[in-house]
Amino acid sequence: MQSGITQDPTMNKLILLFVFDKMETALTESTILDLCCYKNNWIDFTNCKQALISVVENGFVYKSDNTSGDSFYDLTAEGRWCLNNFYTRIPSSTRQLIAEDIKTRRIEYRRRQDYVADYVKCPDGSYDVVLKIIEPTKTTLEVRFNVMTRNIAKYIERTWQNKAPDVYSKISDTLID
Repeated sequence: MQSGITQDPTMNKLILLFVFDKMETALTESTILDLCCYKNNWIDFTNCKQALISVVENGFVYKSDNTSGDSFYDLTAEGRWCLNNFYTRIPSSTRQLIAEDIKTRRIEYRRRQDYVADYVKCPDGSYDVVLKIIEPTKTTLEVRFNVMTRNIAKYIERTWQNKAPDVYSKISDTLID
């Protein structure tokens, strides 16, 4: 935001609803905080957490847990109604800034929360790598395998976000044919 972070609780809630609307998908709390607080100065961390709790408590956003234990948040019909009726309270310059940022980074954020990779060292010195494709309500794909070195595990973790759609497509095609 050009004028900096807002301290107005109502404005913070409207900005959150606007972000959900523009992202067009359920979001994890870490994605919300990254988008609104860390990468942009739309809402500070504490006020963002408070606004998220408030919009959930008021029924404007619902929280659901997927099979991996992650919580996802998304707009409800009441949240859309509220935003449609009060979005003009968000300054047009702020709406434009948010819309432009989300338009250019939507895929990056979705990949970061939808394509998850991690690795852990095993007692024998090898590494178990876990790759997941997560949708808001379920894990679509989970692949676990063992590699010999940390460098290989780190490389796989680092490249998973870009390779996940192709890997899923190839596995699916192979199994279905």
